[in-house]
Amino acid sequence: MAEPKKKKSALISHGIAAQNRKARYDYKIGEEIEAGVMLVGPEVKSLRSGRATLTEAWAGERDGEMWLFNCYIPEWQAGSHVASFEPRRPRKLLLHRKQARELAASIARDGISLVPLDIHFNERGVAKILLGVGEGKKKHDKRAAIAERDWSRDKARLMRDRG
Repeated sequence: MAEPKKKKSALISHGIAAQNRKARYDYKIGEEIEAGVMLVGPEVKSLRSGRATLTEAWAGERDGEMWLFNCYIPEWQAGSHVASFEPRRPRKLLLHRKQARELAASIARDGISLVPLDIHFNERGVAKILLGVGEGKKKHDKRAAIAERDWSRDKARLMRDRG
């Protein structure tokens, strides 16, 4: 007797849920830090469906703790109205106390930015956010990066055509 086919779920169990591709273009990313995020149930469901946006998000310090600001996680349609949440609310980042102090000090002292690079689910299915410690690029730096990327693409095309 043939077994019935299992339905493939469209939800993400592990892997990248949302990515900020523009961050690497706008910032020179030095160090990368993985942090946990405090989320409510419907936010996790919405993240698993892959509908979050990190484009305008940033991380910073408030009251001695690190927070993620302006990250858009849309409401989960199948959820009840009781468990609804605000899509752009600040979300607390879960870091070790020493890490949070060091990051807050470097933000204040060096003028660096904490940029969210992606939100992903680890092997255990826990939502994590990858933060990049970055310094803003100037316009000429961005142009140089574009020129180098174009040249490497053209070089690869020439090498491929030569055989």
